[in-house]
Amino acid sequence: MNYIDLKDKSEAELVAMLKEKKLELFTLNAKQKTMQLTNTSELRVAKKDIARIQTALTAARSK
Repeated sequence: MNYIDLKDKSEAELVAMLKEKKLELFTLNAKQKTMQLTNTSELRVAKKDIARIQTALTAARSK
């Protein structure tokens, strides 16, 4: 996911994507705690995606 893809989306779409990514991060954290997560780099990717979405939301709200 790139910021370029996000900046054209509406605020409602970004909020929905943010909720989805936060839920994904929660499940990945739970899997890591129970030793079921094999690829731990997914956590880092999910966190960065959340940050990108929040940046796009801030930009959309300031317009």
